[in-house]
Amino acid sequence: MNMPLLPDLRGLPFYDEPSSYMVMMNRLWAWEFSGWKPESMSWKQGCYIHGGLSDNQMNFRGPDVLKFFESICVNNFEKFSVGTMKHAVMCREDGLIASHGILQRNGEDDVRFYAGGPWPLFKASTSRMRVEFSLPRCYLFQVAGPTSIKTLERACDESLSDIGFLRFRKARIAGLDVEIGRIGMSGNLAYEVRGPIEDGAAVYDSVVKAGQGLGIERLGWRTYLVNHVEGGFPQSFWTFLGAMPEEPGFMDFMGGNYPPILISGSVDPANMRARYRNPVEVGWGSTVRLNHDFLGRKALEPELANPRRTVATLRWNSDDVVDIYRSLFQPGEEYRTMDLPTTPPWTKGMLGHADHILKNGAQAGYSSGTIYSYYYRTVLSMACIDIEHSKVGTEVEVQWGDHGRRIKNVRATVERFPYLTEARNSEVVTGK
Repeated sequence: MNMPLLPDLRGLPFYDEPSSYMVMMNRLWAWEFSGWKPESMSWKQGCYIHGGLSDNQMNFRGPDVLKFFESICVNNFEKFSVGTMKHAVMCREDGLIASHGILQRNGEDDVRFYAGGPWPLFKASTSRMRVEFSLPRCYLFQVAGPTSIKTLERACDESLSDIGFLRFRKARIAGLDVEIGRIGMSGNLAYEVRGPIEDGAAVYDSVVKAGQGLGIERLGWRTYLVNHVEGGFPQSFWTFLGAMPEEPGFMDFMGGNYPPILISGSVDPANMRARYRNPVEVGWGSTVRLNHDFLGRKALEPELANPRRTVATLRWNSDDVVDIYRSLFQPGEEYRTMDLPTTPPWTKGMLGHADHILKNGAQAGYSSGTIYSYYYRTVLSMACIDIEHSKVGTEVEVQWGDHGRRIKNVRATVERFPYLTEARNSEVVTGK
């Protein structure tokens, strides 16, 4: 690939070829490269590289750093050793998820938080604990799919089979020091490559070249969120809203530097609770540990003891989906158009979409994160559904459309969660 590189402000390269970008929150985002169909097949048949989470990292240091995160996270940190990562979940006092992301322990008093929003910064700014934070400019490239390890081993010119799930270590790519961690959002084998923002373009290009012949695709934002629904990863600002903006003082702390929130779906826009979740409702109840005090514990205890809703995959009836498109060719108000491969498309801000789920005409939960899976040739969405209706095979209806507009009742079936079950990252043994 003999194409000139023009690094943008977040360490991503431009190639001299057709591709599309979008501007959101005063930043340039890669939207699409080779097309949503090949890009959506990449993590099942080859691998992808995605750089959309770059420049979204926070360092926390100090003698009270673990004590601080214990106070705001539902997780147990007793076995959080240096060199490991953890999916950290943070709630408000009411038990609603404020933020979640990957917390990485770099040293005894040194942790890093990835791509989870500014909630821990806000809490640290008002804490009396001995913890300081900084915002280093770093790239973060996700490389995911069955050939991801072969691609990265070519780029590093060494074996990476020793890196276990939720582990990380140093390596070199393009003559530059990098950090490689085994974690990802695709559901199957996946890694992250991280380092200083100024090294990003060269590292990204080297990985792309190493992946030639191994089915690598550069993945844009248009298709990226498909993997969260296929792979079974609830995600704030996509399948639910983080409740940070509701916290008194938070928006003042942000000083107006917070992305717009786009409310859509058949659920009344005034019903924000339909767009928020607690850890139990997204299947993260097992991460909640009651062996320490943390923000939201009192609200979560009854939820853990008597859960009311859980997470599931919904597979939509294809005939009803076709009827949505058919309305475009008929007189009168059409149904809300279903964009491919994700609806709504993430182009202008953070998404707060919620559609009603009905069982025998009665409210049974909420649907969000609607995607068309080219791999499975079906429309899927992520459900927050009453436990009594969460059994695989249960027939429900999703009310598709926007509140106050024409609504299509789409038949849907409760399916396995996660939907993509092949070669789950935590189960793959590399080097064999």
